[in-house]
Amino acid sequence: MAAPMESQESQDAPDGADAQRAFICASFNQDTTSLSVGTKTGYRLFSVTAVDKLDCIHEGVECQDVYIVERLFSSSLVVVVSLSMPRRMNVYHFKKGTEICNYSYSNNILSVRLNRQRLVVCLEESVYIHNIKDMKLLKTLLNTPSNPTGLCALSVNHSNSYLAYPGSATIGEITVYDANNLSTLTLIQAHDSPLAALTFNGSGTKLASASERGTVIRVFSIPEGTRLFEFRRGMKRYVSISSLSFSADGQFLCASSNTETVHIFKLEQHSPSLDEESPTWSAYMGKMFTAASTYLPSQVSDMMHQDRAFAMVRLNMVGLKTISALATIQKLPRLLVASSDGCLYIYNVDPQDGGECVQIQKHRLFDSSEKQVEQNSAANPEDVSPQPASQSYAATVALPSTPPSSTTLTGYSEDGGVEKGDVIPEHEFAEGPVCLDDENEFPPFGNQSN
Repeated sequence: MAAPMESQESQDAPDGADAQRAFICASFNQDTTSLSVGTKTGYRLFSVTAVDKLDCIHEGVECQDVYIVERLFSSSLVVVVSLSMPRRMNVYHFKKGTEICNYSYSNNILSVRLNRQRLVVCLEESVYIHNIKDMKLLKTLLNTPSNPTGLCALSVNHSNSYLAYPGSATIGEITVYDANNLSTLTLIQAHDSPLAALTFNGSGTKLASASERGTVIRVFSIPEGTRLFEFRRGMKRYVSISSLSFSADGQFLCASSNTETVHIFKLEQHSPSLDEESPTWSAYMGKMFTAASTYLPSQVSDMMHQDRAFAMVRLNMVGLKTISALATIQKLPRLLVASSDGCLYIYNVDPQDGGECVQIQKHRLFDSSEKQVEQNSAANPEDVSPQPASQSYAATVALPSTPPSSTTLTGYSEDGGVEKGDVIPEHEFAEGPVCLDDENEFPPFGNQSN
């Protein structure tokens, strides 16, 4: 059913290769109301609160080749890392068009995670934990197991701020760390193979994981580390899981990979009493399999107890990088899939019966002028600042901020954005309402005139 929409859109779509060249990275914010996209020319922030339209609420041009861009909920705080300076993290107030601060580290930044209390920066063999209110460095976890992809997950629930990252480079061990109290909570032996994906549910009480094999997805209780669910994505082939994401109510979990399928799993405990009350053929067979599994090897027994996907999406692409998220848009459950082909796909999800999801919309993240922008960028490459020489740990943990840029971004007047005394909704921060430019809540802007 999605094919006609694909063919209709492709007639006036920009060349796919150009979109892929423009697209570098994408991420959804903590409550899946915004999509952030890193591009060759900067970054873009989109609102994803409606099905029929995709509003670009900001286009940042402070730096090019952005490979990390993370927005804090619906606030004006956005974190950006560029390929030209991969050791430096820039924190911007995008509505004012000002840089709040920047921090440099001893090696390339691989990922950044944030909630209303903490900002976490992950390098290959170390993790830095900042207080997001004043950007002070609270803790450095040194000599962590090699983590070349920067895999980590931070609970969006600021009351616990649990942090998960690989506890081993050779097996699927998870270290769960309390970023509020700065102490290790537990170690979870999740998989036999190294980890590939991690995510918390909204409350931080469940953690989902997948290994590099990509065949089994497991869900654990937090902080206990007890296995709660086990889902089988497939058996025939190993795949690379690119994203895991819970629904807001924690009842569903979606997984996307480098294949053409996105899976949605339902987290429900099967009640034995219901099977007894409804003596159907399937219930009878289920009891027979359960009884038989006690006599089978553990690997076969585990496979028989694994649940399959509740719903799925078959994409019209194979091998492209995708991230997926479950969201409630206009009061209905939807699946969002952002792809490196430069498009955002929206699907309806049936929360009762599941099955194959229906594509209802496709939005292009790049307009037809993107091709010309890319050609101009290639023809006139800008000078790239030389990478600073390696310094000692003490010197590189947090270098002083460079003076904030006085340039006002296109689309914002000099006095645009949030004014002194204006507030954003209370849910944006741990204690609020909070002024965006209050020095007690965010790093100072310096002597930046509005």
